[in-house]
Amino acid sequence: MNKNIIKIIILTILIGLITWCIFSYEWESVKPVNTQNLSSKKIEWGIKRNKDNQQPDVGAINEQMMKESDSIYLGSKDKKVIYLTFDSGYEAGYTEDILNTLKEQNVTATFFITAHYLNTDPELVQKMIDNGNIVRKSHCKSSLLTKLR
Repeated sequence: MNKNIIKIIILTILIGLITWCIFSYEWESVKPVNTQNLSSKKIEWGIKRNKDNQQPDVGAINEQMMKESDSIYLGSKDKKVIYLTFDSGYEAGYTEDILNTLKEQNVTATFFITAHYLNTDPELVQKMIDNGNIVRKSHCKSSLLTKLR
């Protein structure tokens, strides 16, 4: 068969596949986002250490932002509690063992995950929830991910 004919056939198949992908995509599910009301003000996150083992000062702006997003940023100063958190931006093969160990020791933790993590390993995220752990989105304005469906 002529090389030019083979090239034309391959090119036609590629164009067909690209066209099919474009037209089969559910465009109505893509919703525009209004960004006009979003602030571009840079907010620094940090703490100011206090003396005598007192809780750190997070600053008025950060404290207000955390209250508005219903976030836990400082625990009670009257109780001695350890908050165990995991930044699970990706799965490197350790999370299953961590979950099993936490369950064996009757300990719960908070797992901060990305949308990609949820989409690629929903069973593992469900196990986090089923074991009594808290699962939150991994960014500043987090909200609980109690439902996967």
